[in-house]
Amino acid sequence: MSDILLEICAGSVTSCLAAQEGGAHRVEFCDNLLEGGTTPSYGQIAVARERLWIGLNVIIRPRGGDFLYTELEYEVMQRDIIACKKLGADGVVIGILTANGYIDVPRCKALVELASPMQVTFHRAFDVAQNPLKALEDVIATGCNRLLSSGQAATASEGATMLKALQTAAGDRLIVMPGAGVRSNNIAELVAATGCKEFHTSARLPFASKMRYCNPNVHMGIPGQDEYALVETNAGLVKEIIARATI
Repeated sequence: MSDILLEICAGSVTSCLAAQEGGAHRVEFCDNLLEGGTTPSYGQIAVARERLWIGLNVIIRPRGGDFLYTELEYEVMQRDIIACKKLGADGVVIGILTANGYIDVPRCKALVELASPMQVTFHRAFDVAQNPLKALEDVIATGCNRLLSSGQAATASEGATMLKALQTAAGDRLIVMPGAGVRSNNIAELVAATGCKEFHTSARLPFASKMRYCNPNVHMGIPGQDEYALVETNAGLVKEIIARATI
């Protein structure tokens, strides 16, 4: 039996429940996955918490784009952390950089302290930071419990060597959790290559909308997006990834 833990990046309450059904250990709950994930609404978090018995971590990200936030955006992040704590979330997921591409240690440390006793993961803002080994030490200095990373590469497979180096450097001070492109056909290889014990994926599949009428002349989303197809976490895919995560 593998001792690997799987976290699912869930973009809806529906996906949260599919992750749970598939045997995931925890969800990272996000909205707007096409923008890399933003903070879901209070109502979504509340409903997810009522229905989940697995871990619920909520991303604290007020917008898409870069990770350099104004004082106003930082205040929003603080308020969202307080809301997550009141709703009974198990953890939050944060990431703030300076204009020069380094970890903003003072701000992140303050968010970690505000979030206590919830767990705190530092997200893939790390992957666009300068000097990964220094960035790792900075993340550890903030008090974060976990680092989500692709090893500063497009996918975790491409960043496997760096992920191994991060895991070795972190030791037992921080959990390094590979994410980006983690699939059933490469999870066992990633386990062996990185030495990590927790992995992150969305395990999503598209399915058609149940709308009977579709107006082809009006588009609400980004160009090229099929607004009459939904993409959700699939319980079967979650089960398959876990089954193949053998050491």
